[in-house]
Amino acid sequence: MRAVAPGRVNLIGDHTDYTGGLVFPMAIDRFTTIDFDRWHEPLIRLRSHDEPSEAIVQLPSSGEGRGWARYIAAVAHECAAVNGITGEISTTIPIGSGLSSSAALEVATLLALGFTGSASELAQTARRAEHRATGVPTGIMDQLCIASAREGHAMLIDCESLELEHVALPSDAQVIVQFIAKRTLEGSQYSQRVQQCAVAESLVGALRLAKPDSIAAISDPTIRARARHVITENQRVRDFRRALRHSDLREAGRLMNQSHESLAVDYEVSSSVIDEAVAKLQETPGVFGARMTGGGFGGCVVALCENSANIEGWRVSAARAAHLA
Repeated sequence: MRAVAPGRVNLIGDHTDYTGGLVFPMAIDRFTTIDFDRWHEPLIRLRSHDEPSEAIVQLPSSGEGRGWARYIAAVAHECAAVNGITGEISTTIPIGSGLSSSAALEVATLLALGFTGSASELAQTARRAEHRATGVPTGIMDQLCIASAREGHAMLIDCESLELEHVALPSDAQVIVQFIAKRTLEGSQYSQRVQQCAVAESLVGALRLAKPDSIAAISDPTIRARARHVITENQRVRDFRRALRHSDLREAGRLMNQSHESLAVDYEVSSSVIDEAVAKLQETPGVFGARMTGGGFGGCVVALCENSANIEGWRVSAARAAHLA
């Protein structure tokens, strides 16, 4: 049997999901695949094409593990797996690129272990496993995108209600991803940003509902800047959806450019290397807009371009949701 889960790239709407805000990702045609057999032994035994050690997890799982096996152990714990699997894992999602390799692994492992809930339940279980494995309080975007994707479409996700809307990508545009620098959210300032948003919400209420002028009540300039990013980014997601619906690629690109500036200045999750790559793309003929994508502190940049543009990087297509094959 085979479980297949795509990676994802976020077109706009970063660092909004953990406050219940809006995001606009798409699943991409790079995949994590588990070729496996189910058995009635209380043991998971998986080999990876990219890691030297096996993941061996005794069931029921304590949720604890080392290296990449901690993701397998956390998933098995969260779904209360009883019967094990044995097999091999391969991936075409570059590890540490910010394209959700860990979320793809979590979702694929859940499917391999026989998870039968809804896409929303699948995503929420995988997210709990991510929290257990890494200790990083990430939002629901990655797992829900991977579990719910539709081929040829990106999606707007409301991370509070978990409602989503599939939006067709214009046929006269391409999405290019450039891998800039390997990163991990563990040990980064990601958790600090989550805490800073919590402080902002204690002062002005839920950021997903807040208006731009509400941040005047925040005296701390850093907390005010974090809140400003989240509030304006949520609006950019709404405007981006409208632009794609009307095939207004220039407006969509302008919003992506604004998003990057906000992430770099107000949220401070970019880097000089990422900023240089984005600036170069934004100045390239045929590019409507470009921005960093994902949690930041390294990773990838994404660009929306004319079909005829010859841009270095991976041309990614919007893939279908995770599934058994």
